[in-house]
Amino acid sequence: MKGSRFTLVGFIAAVGLLTASPASSQTTSTIALPKPQTDGGKPLMQALKERKTVRTLSDKAIPLQTLSNLLWAAAGVNRPESGKRTAPSATDAQEIEVYVAQRDGVYLYDGKAHSLRKISGEDIRGKLGGGDFSKKAAVSLIYVADQAKMKKVKDPKKKDFYSAADTGFIGQNVYLFCASEGLGTVVHDGANRPEIAKALGLRPDQKIMLGQAIGYPE
Repeated sequence: MKGSRFTLVGFIAAVGLLTASPASSQTTSTIALPKPQTDGGKPLMQALKERKTVRTLSDKAIPLQTLSNLLWAAAGVNRPESGKRTAPSATDAQEIEVYVAQRDGVYLYDGKAHSLRKISGEDIRGKLGGGDFSKKAAVSLIYVADQAKMKKVKDPKKKDFYSAADTGFIGQNVYLFCASEGLGTVVHDGANRPEIAKALGLRPDQKIMLGQAIGYPE
């Protein structure tokens, strides 16, 4: 896929949507992402053959169009008539929220609107755990299970089980996208969950599941 040369940071600067803000402040700025390109990429079997974990990631910015395609592959809507997504979820609760951590702050991906909402101006990549790759990678995704959305599931243990499974589905979508696009990625844990939860403004029933660092291989 040939994407825009604009990075997310450059796009924001160009249109003047956002200004720098302290880590503790909240913004209501929303960025409409470019329409995802869904007609390209490598054949599935080739992507599966090339799927792998890459821990040596550069800090080279990811173009905005590529980021748009990546987020759609992760948890975008692929059936607009029903609102269902590229990754399955138990009882279609769609409880996994995707936060996007970059140098210029943290964004929350809205799959239905295919947009990003900036929630913090703090660069939290260095707090996500997992080693130097999460600090250096151009993008780190943070998967958060909003278990308040799992209204049909009453057993707390099942909520945790389904949340973990649904996170895995999204993570694998990202792995395959990265294999198709020549990007490197690695799923990681080890974050200080209370600290990250505070930075993201999470409620107690929103649980941090995993992080996934993404960037061009060094």
